[in-house]
Amino acid sequence: MPTQIKLKEQVNPHFYKLWRTQKPYIIAKGGRGSFKSSVISMRLVLNMLQQVQYGRKVNIVCIRENAVNLRDSVFEQILWAIDKLGVANKFKASNGLLRITHIATGSAFYFYGVDSPLKLKSNTVPGIIDLWFEESGNMKGPEVFDQTIPTFIRNKSPYVSQVQVWYSYNPPRNPYDWVNEWVTQRENDPDYLVDTSTYLDDKLGFTTEQQLRLIETYKNNDPDYYRWLYLGEVIGLGTNVYNTDLFNRLEEIPDDDHVGSLYFSADTGHAASATAVGAYGLLSKRDKNGKPRLVLLDTYYYSPQGKAHKKSPSELSKDIWEFIQQIESKYDLKAWKYIMDSAEAALRNQMMNDYGLKWTPVKKLKKSHMIEYVQSLLAQGRFYYLATENNMGIFIPQHEQYQWDEKTLESEDPKVIKEFDHTNDEFQYLVVSILRELQLKY
Repeated sequence: MPTQIKLKEQVNPHFYKLWRTQKPYIIAKGGRGSFKSSVISMRLVLNMLQQVQYGRKVNIVCIRENAVNLRDSVFEQILWAIDKLGVANKFKASNGLLRITHIATGSAFYFYGVDSPLKLKSNTVPGIIDLWFEESGNMKGPEVFDQTIPTFIRNKSPYVSQVQVWYSYNPPRNPYDWVNEWVTQRENDPDYLVDTSTYLDDKLGFTTEQQLRLIETYKNNDPDYYRWLYLGEVIGLGTNVYNTDLFNRLEEIPDDDHVGSLYFSADTGHAASATAVGAYGLLSKRDKNGKPRLVLLDTYYYSPQGKAHKKSPSELSKDIWEFIQQIESKYDLKAWKYIMDSAEAALRNQMMNDYGLKWTPVKKLKKSHMIEYVQSLLAQGRFYYLATENNMGIFIPQHEQYQWDEKTLESEDPKVIKEFDHTNDEFQYLVVSILRELQLKY
């Protein structure tokens, strides 16, 4: 069984210090595509291999901010590292338990979501040698570390002198985000190694030509977004949420292209505020990087402001149904998804009763995270809109006027100004609901 790898072939020189450190706490931050998570995962697998070769049973714990994100991220990352080290036949993976076990010794990688840190306080996993917080910046705050780390380090393996705690994350663009401030406070702590890396540190050529072309697209379209996403710079939020120069106008769908799939997304208000429904399509032709392009086909918008008679759910149901029928007929397509604000029940139920139309409640993320996904789509130059009356008169102006609340900018949870923002919300709901279709799921 291999207990070491050839550093010069598998680990970029930038990471040698991180790879060899004996410090108890290691923070790896930086831009996307720097391979920091790949290096950590190989280091952890190797740490286990170095113990099991002597027949020892040891365990490693990997944590993310919630259980939903475990399988497609850190779980797959450890499996990748096991395969990379050529020892896949020595391990078995349990998708049900989310556990990867060394067959001969029973040593295992355990995976937990930290949705509720207090639930982990009674954890009894013994013999721990490493603890990894992947995407640390997505945790609720430093109290997550304070509440979980003691639980695991008290169950240290007798075969190691300490449990090494690893943190990896891409810095949020907001300088006041808790994780940026927390890391800054630890940069001079002798127990911590703080490493910053970017894709430019890849001297071994792991970054593919396709990835480099995509990065260049970000750099050319939105240099500030590129600096944050790929250089890991904390660039701040600015005041305007979006760079509307990145909203690409179309007079019509080009003759040599067509709408391949259709989606509707709704933010509702009834009597109190406006209702907006966006009709979106994925174009059949992809961009130069082979990624899908999204186009806003048209917008339905109703505002009760200044009206004596406010439309009821039954009236809105009829209006929205007619809008959907018009779009589906025009493009000769049935929509793949109908997405609606998860807080809305009345209109969703009304449309089910009236037309048998089932809307999917959006799984909302933190507002800043939903915005980041939209910004990523824009920065790649993959969003278009048709120059219809409502798109031009409502959707675009609402996005041009969409701003951060300056009173909250110096906080870890900045807010947007909640005025004239209903198309912003439904656009965000659409994007986060079809991340895989848009190839925005990292």
